[in-house]
Amino acid sequence: MEHATATREGHTLIVTINRPERMNALHPPANAELAQIFDDFAADPELWVAIITGAGDRAFSAGNDLRWQAEGNAVTVPPTGFAGLTSRWDLDKPVIAAVNGVAMGGGFEIALACDIIIASDNATFALPEPKVGLAALAGGLHRLPRTIGVKRAMGMILTGRSVPAAEGVALGFVHAVVPQAELLDAAHALAAQICTLSPMSIRASKQVVARSLDTASLQEAYEGQMKHPAVSALWRSEDLKEGPLAFAQKRKPEWKGR
Repeated sequence: MEHATATREGHTLIVTINRPERMNALHPPANAELAQIFDDFAADPELWVAIITGAGDRAFSAGNDLRWQAEGNAVTVPPTGFAGLTSRWDLDKPVIAAVNGVAMGGGFEIALACDIIIASDNATFALPEPKVGLAALAGGLHRLPRTIGVKRAMGMILTGRSVPAAEGVALGFVHAVVPQAELLDAAHALAAQICTLSPMSIRASKQVVARSLDTASLQEAYEGQMKHPAVSALWRSEDLKEGPLAFAQKRKPEWKGR
């Protein structure tokens, strides 16, 4: 692929947006490549966690490639959304955003579509679309208020201001900040930690959280959780038997992810 790369390391997939000359901004060909990468990730039973980052040391992604748009090219987005992630509602495998610099507009929306954000100490985040006559319609206007609360989110959205990584931690959307040279190591360590756990349990947990956020009441969410597909799959899985058996035998479990 030309605009993105994907490499496997055990059960982890490392996805890199590869347009550093454009601050890793995305245009339709890049979006199509990323959509295919995440289609393949979702379908591969041997891949349990993904990390997405940007090439170079300046940007995770500057969002939509406005130069491409200004040149008169058509702007299209795959059904699974910007970067193949922002409208991918059925992905139960965890995705980590390793934000290595600027995450602006659609770039921030990609990160918000991930489950965990780890940021380099020079990372910055913003939804500046109103500055160029646009709006953050790739999920940012929905995910940011759900993540940090309406008033704090509106303080970012209605000003388009940039937020440094440390403030992102304080606001609650960044999990951890590390020196840029240590960012990928930190993301790999987090992915490795996730991979020590049952992938069936992880998928069920992610699905319950995601689906309960939009449920009317705590009682409804609680009583409905056993009907979620990933929870049903967990109860039928080999991992459900392996976990207690490994505990009883005082050994590390050998997860199958099925």
